Amino acid sequence: MATDVTLRINHSIIDTAYADQDSAVNNFIDVDDVNDIFYFNEGSDVVADGEVLPSETDLNRAATLVSAIAAVEVGKYFLGDASDGLLKEIFLAGSGNYQYVFCCSFDGDTATEPQLEAWDDDDMDSILLQTLGLGTPANSWYKGICTTTNPPGAAWTGTPLAGSGASNVILLNDGSGALALATDLYFNFHISIPAGSFTPAIANPVLAIIYTTN
Repeated sequence: MATDVTLRINHSIIDTAYADQDSAVNNFIDVDDVNDIFYFNEGSDVVADGEVLPSETDLNRAATLVSAIAAVEVGKYFLGDASDGLLKEIFLAGSGNYQYVFCCSFDGDTATEPQLEAWDDDDMDSILLQTLGLGTPANSWYKGICTTTNPPGAAWTGTPLAGSGASNVILLNDGSGALALATDLYFNFHISIPAGSFTPAIANPVLAIIYTTN
């Protein structure tokens, strides 16, 4: 049987592993990879945890304000939970020193080490979006870091995610190779908008967990 993966987000301010969470309180929410959407912005009264899924107007009003002289980190990270039509804030996402934020739960072994990639769309054959560096992976706004074995450290920089090149993916088992059994792997993620990025847009990149099975 092929190994499956479930992506979960920590919907709490408690930096605890999925397996170690309080049994009475489920801090992690399973992501529906078909219907759920991630939203990245500064938040507002209506773009907030527990609010209904936002309109394009709501998102425009909650957009991050860019700077001509300095990079700006996006302040809020949300899961748009389609099952109940509500926003769920990923409170520990960003460049803080938090380890158990995005959880990739594998139900068996793998033939290759799972890795996190970013693409323009689900064809996964181009990285031409402005947010992915307009074809230059090093300029991607999306930064990730593996936190499976250790916290990322304060104000971590991370790896720019764009395409499948070795310098622009995150090895989710911290470089230790394929999985031998069911395992939970972790990463954190933030978005840093370069100085002078004044082209307005709503980007819809795809984040993909890539691996092969035995």
